[in-house]
Amino acid sequence: MQMSHRNPTPTVDAILQKGSKVLMVRRKKDPFKGMLALPGGFVNEGETVEDAMKREVLEETSLEVEPIDILGVYSDPRRDPRMHTMTVVFVAIIIGGREKAQDDAASLEWVELAGIEKAAFDHAQILADYRQWKGSAGTYWSTKRRHS
Repeated sequence: MQMSHRNPTPTVDAILQKGSKVLMVRRKKDPFKGMLALPGGFVNEGETVEDAMKREVLEETSLEVEPIDILGVYSDPRRDPRMHTMTVVFVAIIIGGREKAQDDAASLEWVELAGIEKAAFDHAQILADYRQWKGSAGTYWSTKRRHS
């Protein structure tokens, strides 16, 4: 008897910070076309989440990065209007390459971390959690109780 599973699709996102700014991509395609988002995307079969994050960042920004920590895992079924996804959000550092928008990124923008109130998917919440994480280093997930 063959079983069929309907599972969330794994994705990855990366937070890259320089000074008081984080690197965001302006989305070229729907959903959220034209909006700012963290660099990231889908995990391929046979790929670790770390390798997927490095590949996605390279594809979208032309930058080589290395993960230094995990901010958290976000799996709200409504985070992506296309399907149920779950993302592992990495905090990463740039180790090489030159910034250049590619793939499904229309442009790259360094945005003041404190000023990001609206972004694609749940990325505004992720960045709000990141601001708190910087002070506490606590890990986050979709349903964690947050203190305002």
